[in-house]
Amino acid sequence: MSNQVLPGLYVHIPFCKTKCPYCDFYSITDSTGANTFLDAVITEAGLYRDIYQEFDSLYFGGGTPSFVDDKEFARLVSGLQSLFVFSPHTEITVEMNPDDVTREKLSLYKSLGINRISLGVQSFNDKELVFLQRRHTAAGAKEAIHLIQSAGFANFGIDLINSLPGQRAKNWMKTLEEASSFKPAHISCYQLTINGATPFGKMVQEGALKLPSDEKQRNFFLSTSHFLKERGFIHYEISNFAFGEASRSRHNMKYWSHVPYLGLGPGAHSFHNNVRWWNVRSIEQYLKALSIKEMPVEGRERLSSEQLELEKLFLGLRNLEGVEISDTPCESINEVALKRLIAEKLVEIHDGKIIPTTAGYLVADRLPLLISG
Repeated sequence: MSNQVLPGLYVHIPFCKTKCPYCDFYSITDSTGANTFLDAVITEAGLYRDIYQEFDSLYFGGGTPSFVDDKEFARLVSGLQSLFVFSPHTEITVEMNPDDVTREKLSLYKSLGINRISLGVQSFNDKELVFLQRRHTAAGAKEAIHLIQSAGFANFGIDLINSLPGQRAKNWMKTLEEASSFKPAHISCYQLTINGATPFGKMVQEGALKLPSDEKQRNFFLSTSHFLKERGFIHYEISNFAFGEASRSRHNMKYWSHVPYLGLGPGAHSFHNNVRWWNVRSIEQYLKALSIKEMPVEGRERLSSEQLELEKLFLGLRNLEGVEISDTPCESINEVALKRLIAEKLVEIHDGKIIPTTAGYLVADRLPLLISG
């Protein structure tokens, strides 16, 4: 296997059976035009084949990729494989809703070379699932995991959400116990974040919904990290835990390391040669552009060397890769400030790198400013 770091490919499939009230990702519940959409994705991919030649990660996100008809999904994968070269060691991930998991679908995914499943469980508490308006039950999530395991997907992850309004710590710890008992390769634990444009966001603005205090959210975060690390998981990024180094999400690591990536679909982002661009967040505009073979790009920016260095600090201090002191401009590090952060146990120095601690994760967005003094 080559040591060359290859780009990653992300495909945003915006269809959902139902729309979760907290979700800020672009998605729609009308999937009648799915066939036309998938044709457009393949068309878009073709517009980039001279820029991106080879990938070693392919990630299908959404939306709900598992909601797409099996034959149409297979056609999409085949279309992408005909346009691009994928390393023999490519990590291919698909996000699934527990309600969509069947033996037949998993068998198809296996045949397509998919080797990683990200399952959107969110909670093993039925009352919490009702609040989140998920379309599965705790029992359904457990059955889905059993099916995934019996199909031979050892590399599967479970996504969870905490810090719900009124959520009890003991209920969250029970969800973590349930999740870890299945011995997944990966667990993502996100704190409920409210965007003003979502139904939950409007409820917060109207005073109908109240999130836990900052102190309670801090306790959720710290207890989660402690619990999973005791069970052998590596807390390698603010919201992500891997059972062993090899279980880290290869695709997501590219986002945090300025490795080039291509995003296909409405709202998807891409990065190449210090340029970042993003697609329109409208399936209608997306299809219109691609019907005349135009890139459906809404905006782009070229990052200056200063912007790249600043991003490197912000991204590096959000995960255990940290930042290389020797690669960081002198003006970005104040030695007195750095020693203070070490004394406060917010960062550590290992092998010439500044590494955030678990407590440091809590103030990750401020760490670059604190380090520069």
